[in-house]
Amino acid sequence: MSFQTPGGTGPTSPGLPLTGQRRRLALSGLKGQVARGRDFTRQALTDWEWAAGLDPYGQSTADDVLLAVSELLANACLHAGGPQELVLAASADGLRVEVLDGDPAVPVPRAPYQPGSPGGHGLHIIERVADRWGVTPLPGGKSVWLEFAAGRLAGAVVSPPAARREEPGTRAVEGFPAL
Repeated sequence: MSFQTPGGTGPTSPGLPLTGQRRRLALSGLKGQVARGRDFTRQALTDWEWAAGLDPYGQSTADDVLLAVSELLANACLHAGGPQELVLAASADGLRVEVLDGDPAVPVPRAPYQPGSPGGHGLHIIERVADRWGVTPLPGGKSVWLEFAAGRLAGAVVSPPAARREEPGTRAVEGFPAL
């Protein structure tokens, strides 16, 4: 797995470098994109020593990150012609995950949400587990991103994301008019 660090400092020892770190995984045309992305993310969280954070229910926040990454990648496979790239950007503030694809269509959570029905749960799961998520338009496609605060990943026990959200169900969509 290849990765980059800001300023081109190259590979680092385990733990998050003071300047943060950005890792990229090319996925275009590969089989097993969701599994590859999940494994890539798991390794990064381990390297950054962010695999131990627990939520108030004793669940690993790293598991939430892996679930959210899987959902973003699966959505790109199902609805956007497949993911082109997975980008993980870690800093002292937290983790930003981006999945880039070639479809400019903005994903919208299925409404009304029907928990008992098959399908249509991905973005609702992301809203539930991530601190923020949104969409950034790109030439020839978009980036669907999500963020986790560092305190959730480093072992601090904090309140669930839904309890911190000012307005449930909101999302940021950079470069798009408000819905």
